[in-house]
Order: sequence, then C-alpha cells, then structure tokens
Amino acid sequence: MVPRIAIIGSGSWATALAKLLLNNTSKINWFIRKQEDIDLFIEYKNNPKYLSSVDFDITKISFFDSISDCIKNSDYIILAIPSAFLHTSFLNLKEEDFKNKIIFSAIKGIVPEHNLIVGEYLNTIYNVPLQNIGVITGPCHAEEVAMEKLSYLTIASQNTNNATILSKLLNCRYLKSSVSDDIYGTEYSAVLKNVVAIAGGISHGLGYGDNFLAVLISNAIQEIKRFVDAVHPINRDINASAYLGDLLVTAYSQFSRNRMFGTMLGKGYGVKRAQLEMNMVAEGYYAVKCVHEINKSHNIHMPITNAVYNIIYKNNDARKEIIELSNLLS
Repeated sequence: MVPRIAIIGSGSWATALAKLLLNNTSKINWFIRKQEDIDLFIEYKNNPKYLSSVDFDITKISFFDSISDCIKNSDYIILAIPSAFLHTSFLNLKEEDFKNKIIFSAIKGIVPEHNLIVGEYLNTIYNVPLQNIGVITGPCHAEEVAMEKLSYLTIASQNTNNATILSKLLNCRYLKSSVSDDIYGTEYSAVLKNVVAIAGGISHGLGYGDNFLAVLISNAIQEIKRFVDAVHPINRDINASAYLGDLLVTAYSQFSRNRMFGTMLGKGYGVKRAQLEMNMVAEGYYAVKCVHEINKSHNIHMPITNAVYNIIYKNNDARKEIIELSNLLS
C-alpha cells in the first residue's frame, strides 16, 4: 500500500520533490503557508514563486494552509522548509501530532533555537523515535530536477525499510536514489557542505581561481570527516556521493545559493545586503554559527568553518581570513 505523502514547504526543493513524487503517486498532500500562494498555484498550475516552469496536475495535489491538518492526513512527512523557520512553524504542534508518522528531512541546516540537526530536534523536542526519522540528501539541485537532468539522491534512515519505500517513490527516469542508514553523518555533512560552499564563494569573489578551490574542497572533505566521525563515529565512506558528491555540487554549481552568498561577501557586500539581494535563504549562514558552538565541546580542527564564522559573525576582513586559511591548507 502506498503511504500518504506530505510535503511541508513551498520553496524550490519542496517543488522539485513534489515533481518527483507525482511520477509514482496518484496524490500528495502539500502544506503551503499562505492561502494566496495556494490560490495562485491552483490558477496557474505551477508554483508562482519557485520553479514556475514546472507544471502540475492540480487534481493530484491536496493543498493545506494548516500544517497540523496536513500532517494529520499523511503517513510520510517530508520537511522542506529552511531550518531557521522550522521551530516557529512547529510552535503549535504537539508530540501526539507526530505519533506513528515517518518523517524525512530534506532540510540542509541546523535548528538555531536548539542548535540541533533536524533529526535530533524531532527526537528531542517531539519524542519522535529515531527509527521514524530519515534524511534526504544529495548531490542534487532542485533546478536540475526541474529540467529533468539525471540526478541522484541518498535516502537515509536507521529503518532502511522506510528509506527503501521513499526511495522507490522518488526514483524515475531522471532520478536515481540509494539507501543509507547513516542519518547523522549524511545530515551533518549536508549542513557542513553549505559552510564550505560559502568559503568557496568568498574565495571566488576575492579573485581566487579553480586551483585554490580544488585545494579548499579536498581539505574540506577531510574537515567534514573529522567532524562527523567525532559526533557520530561509525564506519562510513566519506567519498560516497552523499558526502563528497554533495559537497562538490554545492561548492561548484551555478545553482548553489550558498556559493552565491559567499561570492557576494567576497566582492564586498555586507551580510544583510547579500541576504536581501539574494531573496533566498543560504542555510550555511545559520549553520556556521551552530557548528561553531557545537565544536566548542569537541575542539575539532576546522579551519574552513572557523574562517567563514569569523567573516560572517566577527565581521573580520574576508581577504585577510582567506589568506590565513590558505596557509593552513595543503
């Protein structure tokens, strides 16, 4: 029996996931916060704000402007809203709302109010069993899914049966997915790659070239390995696509909003101005502060993360920070 699927969020990644799911399911539930956005979606048969080139069969979508009603009428919940807004979006939800629900996070960030990755947040705040929690990670950009370019996902859950069910629902002609049981490593890696992408963007904005970026990225995957091995030490291949692949696409792609944000900083934009001009959330902005705090109890060598933190939150000169960072890379 096909589970009832809900998507929570209305951005580009939520829209791409809806497109994928509707290849294999006859109906999805979709929470979109503003009723006026739902009305426009129904009128024009596409998401008016994100990936508007993707047309939908509206008869296959049940729209909700109530997050609790959407969750109540679903079995599998896919979270696809920025991590910075997750806590406030969930303020009126209770533990019982998530009872017997399977929840997959497609969020690449840390909940700043609690300094927890989404899986830990659900487990700690709403007592969702770890067996009912999963992660959807790349390497995959929503824009390429919209264009039906061949893409790959990793679906992680300690209950690999749940991951396999969702994997089959997402697979299609232009999307291949694999299953993992590493919910901590894949989620933390997805968070950290956004921080690295900001560093790459800053370097690009300052005029550094591909040679430097290649060294930055090869050092970054080692930094990510040190971190994920410290916070959740299990056997994992850090060179797998869920880790290294996701890092590469985020650091190099023209679609990477974190790289774009970093490029603007490198070119001299202030943080607030860069955020306003982008009109999109760069998850790495919030993530680097959270990772910096988490690392205080681990004391892991993280020069790239530290450089980004110093530029964004200490207002240190970007050029000086990258020069200092370049002396630590090899």
